[in-house]
Amino acid sequence: MRRINGTALIIAALAATVGALAFPVWSYADRSGTGQANVAAGTVSTQWGPLTAQDRDLIVRVRLAGLWELPAGQQAMERPTSAAVKEAADHLIVGHTDLDKRVRIVAAQLGVELPNQPTEEQQGWLNEMTAASGEEYEYKFANLLRAAHGKIFPAIGAVRNSTRNTLVRQLASDANQTVLDHITVLEKTGRVDFDAIANAAANAATSSPSGPPAPVPGQLVPSAPPAEATGNVETTSQPSPGAPGTVNTKRPDPQDTAGVLR
Repeated sequence: MRRINGTALIIAALAATVGALAFPVWSYADRSGTGQANVAAGTVSTQWGPLTAQDRDLIVRVRLAGLWELPAGQQAMERPTSAAVKEAADHLIVGHTDLDKRVRIVAAQLGVELPNQPTEEQQGWLNEMTAASGEEYEYKFANLLRAAHGKIFPAIGAVRNSTRNTLVRQLASDANQTVLDHITVLEKTGRVDFDAIANAAANAATSSPSGPPAPVPGQLVPSAPPAEATGNVETTSQPSPGAPGTVNTKRPDPQDTAGVLR
């Protein structure tokens, strides 16, 4: 009888130990401080799907962008600036007037309170542009706005990827198109300092870069085969138009010999 009781005690102790080790694994997703718990803590239910803190942050940031970029665009239109700067300013005014209407509708439907003034940092950018003139003004206009658009661009993509709210997903899609358009026209001014942007991104990076090996000067690399459908596949959509001077990737019509390289 003593031997049986001793064995039972050992088995019970082992079971308790295994249970203690397994419990943190089973309960980890429910613990405060984890990603899942943090998302759940800031999420509210709506008829359009869950609304997270990240969703609400994007809504507010879209509103804030318009609050300082609209006056920035108007200022550039009223000053003696180049045609390229005026074109960028025009896009800023049109794009953010439209996007502001969209974000105010979404915010009202979801019950998100919006700011009515730009942030202190954004007001500082406006003050910098106001105090500048001539080439310095155009430089500040292009680079302050380009940097701001570059920072919100990945945030829009992150929300577009993860949101479960249909209104926020559509707003992210709209904002993505507007921001990309503004980045493009700001770069067309010829005033954007790409070295400064690259250095700022490098200073903000927290991990080592990855990717294929660096190219060796003078060494040719093999051409990659095309990635395309095989067989008799009928398609109707068109690829996105390329920038002027880029390679035309449209597949030539076999019957059209005019465009075939000789």
